[in-house]
Amino acid sequence: MYFCCPIIIKFKKMKSGIHPETYRLVAFKDMSNEHVIITRSCANTRETIVHEGVEYPLIKLEISSTSHPFYTGKMKLVDTAGRVDKFLNRYKNIKK
Repeated sequence: MYFCCPIIIKFKKMKSGIHPETYRLVAFKDMSNEHVIITRSCANTRETIVHEGVEYPLIKLEISSTSHPFYTGKMKLVDTAGRVDKFLNRYKNIKK
C-alpha cells in the first residue's frame, strides 16, 4: 500500500536590485534556417527586424533548437566559418 505525502515547498523571494529592469520583446533569428523566435530579453543589440508587421531588436543565432541535429533528428553540417571543410580536408586521406 502506497501513501502520498504532501510536499512542502518554501519559495524564497528574489533579491531586489540585482535583476535587470529592461526586459523587452526581442527577435532571435536562426541564421541557418531563417527561423525567428520572439521572446523577452534584456540583451543589447543594434540591429532590428520587422516580423509580422512589428519591429523588434534582433539577435542573430548560428544554431537553435530548430536546426540542431539533436532536436531535429537529422545529421546536417552547419558551417559558418569553413571549419568543417578544413577538418574534412585535413583528414580526407584517413581510411575508415
